[in-house]
Amino acid sequence: MFPKSIVKYVAALLAVAAVPSVYGAANQLTQVTANFGPNPNGVGMYVYKPTKLANPLPLIVAIHECTASATIYFESTQYATLADTYGYIVVYPNSPRSGSCFDVASSQTLTHNGGGDSQGIASMVTYAISTYGVSASHVYVTGTSSGAMMTNVMAGSYPELFQATSIYSGVAFACFAGSSAWNSACADGDISMTGAQWAQLVYNAYPGYTGSRPKMMIWHGTVDTTLYYENYSQEILQWTTVLGVSSTPTTTLQNDPQSGYTETTYGSVVIGYSAAGVGHTVPVHETIDLAWFGITGGGSTTSTGPTTISTSPTTTPTTTMTSTSASTVTDTDTAAHWGQCGG
Repeated sequence: MFPKSIVKYVAALLAVAAVPSVYGAANQLTQVTANFGPNPNGVGMYVYKPTKLANPLPLIVAIHECTASATIYFESTQYATLADTYGYIVVYPNSPRSGSCFDVASSQTLTHNGGGDSQGIASMVTYAISTYGVSASHVYVTGTSSGAMMTNVMAGSYPELFQATSIYSGVAFACFAGSSAWNSACADGDISMTGAQWAQLVYNAYPGYTGSRPKMMIWHGTVDTTLYYENYSQEILQWTTVLGVSSTPTTTLQNDPQSGYTETTYGSVVIGYSAAGVGHTVPVHETIDLAWFGITGGGSTTSTGPTTISTSPTTTPTTTMTSTSASTVTDTDTAAHWGQCGG
């Protein structure tokens, strides 16, 4: 018997599959120039607002990979184009450093309100809630490679801000911890710990925190030679322990959501996708993310009730951007490491 929330999630995926692909964002990506709060490393912020906004209003934080940018991630994924249909806002952080990787290693970024890139992103989330009218119970975070690692950092350092994540080709929270931006032992999949040890690293990020934590969706390719596949099982072990479910799968589905992928669920709070023959990185599956977040009606989150669409007070015409239903965001295996994630 499948958990009720998983049955709802699968039903939502089937419904989303019938929706035609959205190929162009209707409005422009806008840089945030206002003072949005503490941002010690100067992480840039860009926001996409669709013309029609849902009520309650969701927010997706979408974090780019090394050598990329907020603009590139906007153009190469469908989060913005789908926002025109579903009425959510997208924030795209922009790395402030050479190589465009995010800080996923410092003690500051790995600590709640400790500084680092994570505090800048957290400030932007709270600003979006207070200024744009985002619902605090409908906030989600996703990313690729360095952005995937940053997604884990946000889930660990600021669990109170997010209801769900989707992580494309990353490593466990604090796996890269240290004084250097690059950690070969972690990247090569040589760091192996117990679930309790991994969970303690998360607990240490926010001592005394007893509130809710986001549910986790984790994607990894089996032939990733930048952030090796061994990291996938360590992420699963970390977050199943933190979220209090068994690391033994509740369900296993072959060739789901496509040929060569294996989906494993862990209760209703962790889903893993192992992508056979896929390197670095797994293509972004935006419609599956939206179902998992509950934006299209699938998967359980702390949020309740349907969203309705209303007209935004301002409309900005713009150029169109093209992408596919499973966006390819690739950090090539042969690229220089750029201090972090090979891309």
